[in-house]
Amino acid sequence: VGCELPVKRCLDIAGQRTRMRPRRALTALSHPFWRVTGVYGRGVVRLVVNGEERTVDASPGELLLSVLRERLGLTGAKSGCGEGACGACTVLIDGKAAQACTVEALSIESAAVTTVEGLAAGCYLDALQVAFVTERAFQCGYCTAGMLMAAHGLLLENPSPDEASIVQALNDNVCRCGGYP
Repeated sequence: VGCELPVKRCLDIAGQRTRMRPRRALTALSHPFWRVTGVYGRGVVRLVVNGEERTVDASPGELLLSVLRERLGLTGAKSGCGEGACGACTVLIDGKAAQACTVEALSIESAAVTTVEGLAAGCYLDALQVAFVTERAFQCGYCTAGMLMAAHGLLLENPSPDEASIVQALNDNVCRCGGYP
């Protein structure tokens, strides 16, 4: 009692200790982390990140946010609440806004991931980024990337959103400095 770990973490620990192949019953899991790359319990996930194909070695349960920031060096998505409630880590996965702190990297094999770094074309900002700068829609800037990605996802779905749609799309994004509730 009190020492239970999530199933995936237990499997990861067991795999590191025994370095054995999983039994057939376990390979039926929908999670693709059984594709082993030499170190038991680690898998390879192939993603298209900001238009570029990337192959990343990831652990079972490793979150997309840590893969983006620590493995790929894309630090635009910020770590905030760790539970998908603040929106600072918002990215687009296949064109839909998602909180990277709640998505396991291995669960989105072959997905197209867009981060705030992928909005600009070279040194030219995206029109939405220009609008944020022009309208001074930021203060400390911590939430800005998440706000941009949530707004960009909305505009991909609905190029002419009404106010209610905008409020709904940005509802999961929290401005930590309190400038934009």
